[in-house]
Amino acid sequence: MARSSGLGKGLASLIPSDISEEISESALRHIDVSHAYPNRFQPRAHFNEETLIALADSIAAVGMIQPIIVRETDQGYEILAGERRWRAAQRAGLKQIPALIRNSDDLNSLEVSIIENIQRDDLNALEEAAAYRQLTDEFELTQEQVANKIGRSRSAVANAIRLLSLPVATQRMIVDGCLSAGHGRAILTVKGDKNRQKIAKEILKHNLSVRETEKLAASINNAEDKSDSAKQKQIFEEHEEAQTGVLELEELLTTRLNAEVNVRIVRGAQSRGQGKIVIKFEDLTDLERIYNSIAS
Repeated sequence: MARSSGLGKGLASLIPSDISEEISESALRHIDVSHAYPNRFQPRAHFNEETLIALADSIAAVGMIQPIIVRETDQGYEILAGERRWRAAQRAGLKQIPALIRNSDDLNSLEVSIIENIQRDDLNALEEAAAYRQLTDEFELTQEQVANKIGRSRSAVANAIRLLSLPVATQRMIVDGCLSAGHGRAILTVKGDKNRQKIAKEILKHNLSVRETEKLAASINNAEDKSDSAKQKQIFEEHEEAQTGVLELEELLTTRLNAEVNVRIVRGAQSRGQGKIVIKFEDLTDLERIYNSIAS
C-alpha cells in the first residue's frame, strides 16, 4: 500500500497502490523481456537470491500478474519500478512481460526507484542514504525537498545521509546486517575513524545494543581531554575488561542453572556498572527448576 503523505504531485500516479484499479487493460503493453534493462538510478544494489528464486517459481506457475513500469528510450525500456519482477521473469523463462509505459525524466526515474523500494522496505540503510545523496547532489534538491517527496522528515533524511560518513568497513557491516542504522548513528557521535572502527568491533564482539553503544560512545566523548589517546585507550580497555568479566559470569551462571543466561552490563569510564540478567526457560516446569536451583 503506497503511503498517502509526502509524495510529490504526479509521483503517486507513477506508483499506483493498486494497478488493476488505476489503469485499464488497454493501457498495458507486452514487451520483450530482453528489451528491458535496469534503471541506472536504481538505488538498490542487492537482491535477495532466495526470495528471487521463490518469485521466479511463482511467475512460472501463474504468470506475471502485476506489470512493471518503464520509460521508453533509444536503448529499449528502462525500468522505473519492478526490476525484481523483471529479474524473476527472466529466471522463469518468460519471453514477454506486461509493462506500463510512462514518460519520465531522470529525476522522476530516480524518485520512482527510491520510493518503490522504500515503500516495501527493500533498501538497506546505506542504499537509502546513497539514494538521498544522489537526489541532493546530482539533482540539487534540498534535504527538505527530498523529505517531502519520500514522505520522511528532514531530520530522517539528514541522519540517513550522515551514515555515509562512517568508515567504509563500518558501512559494510551495516550493509551485511551486522550493525543497524541505529548503531551507525551512535558510532558517528565519536570523532575519528579509528575510534569509530574500534566501537564497531566492540559491538560485534560483545553484541552490544544501540543503547549500550550510545553509552560507550558517551564515555569516550566525556573524557577530560578528547585529544588524549591514552585516556581513550583506557576507556576501551575498561570496557573490554568489564565485558570479559561478563562472559565469565555468563558461563558460570549457565553451568549453575543449566539454562542459557545472558548478562548485559554497561560501564562508563567513571560510573558503576548497571545491567540485567536474562534467563531463558522452556516451560513452567523448567522455570520452577531454575527457581529451585537459585533458591537452594
